Amino acid sequence: MSVVEARGLGARTRRGWVFRDVDLDVAAGERVTVTGPAGSGRTSLLLALAGCFRTSAGTVRREGVVALAHVPGVHEPEPALTVAEHVEERRLLLDGPFRRRRPVAIDPAMDPGTLGRDLDVLGRHLLGLTLARVAAPAAVVVDDVDSGLSIEERALLDEALDALTADGIAVIAAAREVAAAGTGSVFELEGQR
Repeated sequence: MSVVEARGLGARTRRGWVFRDVDLDVAAGERVTVTGPAGSGRTSLLLALAGCFRTSAGTVRREGVVALAHVPGVHEPEPALTVAEHVEERRLLLDGPFRRRRPVAIDPAMDPGTLGRDLDVLGRHLLGLTLARVAAPAAVVVDDVDSGLSIEERALLDEALDALTADGIAVIAAAREVAAAGTGSVFELEGQR
């Protein structure tokens, strides 16, 4: 069963199509990587699939929460909060101060005392994935999984993404190149304008 399904999905601005005619089905525990050159609409498509970007054509259906992980320039860590404070804040936002607290483990590769402004690219991704898990999502979207990471860091990020899919959470990632897609299937976008 699909947790995210798009049919004929498109977004058009005054300058033209950002993306269009997207048909995509993502099942629980599946990983799909959206690839394409700069300006092809990868980030906008991810945001639309999560319900955070207005579309002008087609439909998108979500079964459960589709959480944002790290989306550079859109969903970034707060500079003055530590990793642990980010997690606590997210728990409070989702659970309230008096409800049962959602158990979320901070990735062992991260120091809970590190400030948001001091996180490197991998740290931002790992924090984003941790915060996404707090929402008990059906799917997680994560952008730029091949940008600014060494080969070793990409492998660590792939492990974290694979851990989500192993738990039955769908992952929709974006990368510039197919080679960075990791496990799972690939959906290629081409520049639409």
